[in-house]
Amino acid sequence: MDQIIQWLEQYGLAAVFLNIVLEQLGLPIPAYPVLILTGALSVNGQYSAGGLLFIAVLACLIADSVWYWAGHHFGGRVLKTLCRISLSPDSCVRQTESIFTRWGAKSLILAKFIPGFASLATALAGRTGVPFGRFIFFDAIGSVLYASGGLAIGLVFHNAVADVLLVFEQLGRIGVVVLLLCFGLFLAHKWWQRQRLYRQLRMARISPHQLQQWTQDNKPTVILDVRTELSRAGGGIIPGALVWSDLDRKMASLDLPHDAHVVVYCACPNDASAAQVAKRLMAAGFSNVRPLHGGIDAWEAAGFPLEYPDRLEPVDAVRTS
Repeated sequence: MDQIIQWLEQYGLAAVFLNIVLEQLGLPIPAYPVLILTGALSVNGQYSAGGLLFIAVLACLIADSVWYWAGHHFGGRVLKTLCRISLSPDSCVRQTESIFTRWGAKSLILAKFIPGFASLATALAGRTGVPFGRFIFFDAIGSVLYASGGLAIGLVFHNAVADVLLVFEQLGRIGVVVLLLCFGLFLAHKWWQRQRLYRQLRMARISPHQLQQWTQDNKPTVILDVRTELSRAGGGIIPGALVWSDLDRKMASLDLPHDAHVVVYCACPNDASAAQVAKRLMAAGFSNVRPLHGGIDAWEAAGFPLEYPDRLEPVDAVRTS
């Protein structure tokens, strides 16, 4: 444990930079503990608090610019990849798009304080064509708030941090084991959250080929597109699909027989949004609701056609086809 503390005292600036870059790139390595520790050490003059803040903000901007570039060049595929490698629930894409649609680039100011939002929001800024200068401006404000928060905790509570470090010094190798155990518990908790979501979303799905067959056979089916407006922008919809939004407000207005066939699709990993909507429709009494396996991407990959309506309006009441 002494070696770790000495390493932090000697290479604190590099540790802060590397830790924040890795965290902002999506790895589950919390940066706040290092920010707090180095902030506390700066009280003794081992570091400049201003230098720590500069390094931390620079690391944020570099990592965030990588995601901005990726979002600009690869679009929605980056968001899905982020959710697949992230330990956050798969519904993060829809949540991020909803927040970003409402607040735009200004959402970057608080992005780093919302779990699972920061990397997605920066990629989304690139995907939606936010000018790079505007992106850097708001992202820099958010980065300063994020980094200064951790450093401020270390500065204000430096005596308490010193006491904790003393305890770990006395524990020696046991202290290292405790730290590793805490990190392992953090990862296990995130993994358990994801597995719990998977269990919640387990239900029968319909394949694109089955849905295509239903439409060819004129089988009465309601197809609901539950993607966000941002996700639908610039793309098509499955022929005959009804665009759905504001589910909470419109649940009561469903004008649909409870035994009608309803297919729900989205464009998110594990069909998370579609399955969540399907579960809620089933809870409301609809017995034949199934998510589309693979969503709009699987439909396109199968070579089936899309419609490109000039204007997509939210559905106020669902009707049978």
